[in-house]
Amino acid sequence: MEESLQVVVPFGSVGSVDRLAPVLRPVRAGNGFEEALEQILQIVRLGLVAPGERLPAERDLAERLGVSRVTLREVLKVLQDQGLVESRRGRYGGTFVRQRADTAEGADMTEELRRRVAAVDVEDTLRFREVLEVGAAGLCAAQGLDAAAAGRLREALEATRDSPLAEYRRLDTLLHLTIAELSGSPSLAARYAAVRATVNDLLDCIPLLVRNLEHSQHQHEALVEAVLDGDADAAREVMREHCAGTAALLRGFLT
Repeated sequence: MEESLQVVVPFGSVGSVDRLAPVLRPVRAGNGFEEALEQILQIVRLGLVAPGERLPAERDLAERLGVSRVTLREVLKVLQDQGLVESRRGRYGGTFVRQRADTAEGADMTEELRRRVAAVDVEDTLRFREVLEVGAAGLCAAQGLDAAAAGRLREALEATRDSPLAEYRRLDTLLHLTIAELSGSPSLAARYAAVRATVNDLLDCIPLLVRNLEHSQHQHEALVEAVLDGDADAAREVMREHCAGTAALLRGFLT
């Protein structure tokens, strides 16, 4: 029997940009399994590899994380057991991110989401997120962006325009992560990736509100314009307001 032809969406980057760079880094000795698991969870939770996309090959992932392939397979097994990824064999095989069930619809949260919120210091997370986001926006605007960086920022913004509702949060995350990367501080970008993963967990607990997304998109436009104009004060102010809007929604629903 002939092997059936599948349409496979491979792992990739936007243009020549490695979109996993802010998250993937060599783990420290002693906690290889735990840190590798944390980083791949961040990739999935941030939407850097979308549902249906394939993770990088085991060999590449192991090399970038600085772990053995045995350790990496243990990590992937945990993710598979949790229903976050699935392994496919054959010509088009690999490890693929699974589509998550939409547990945020409706007024009632599941017990899983209730536990998730209870485990997070919401106020601390929101404050830290604002500090990082406002700082990144100001740095981007103050130092200026070259043509390639400006193109990346415009492309990330464009992706959020008229995106399907189900995709908006993932594309919103990629826009914000792009700003953190373009700040020129790898440490800031890495910390932002971590806190944004937690923020996304919280956002999963509340419904998508079209009005809020429209407002958020207007803020994105103003933010990118300020950064490209080199207006650091305006970029910081727009980002601060943007973060405050998200914080208000989360506090309203969750606290």
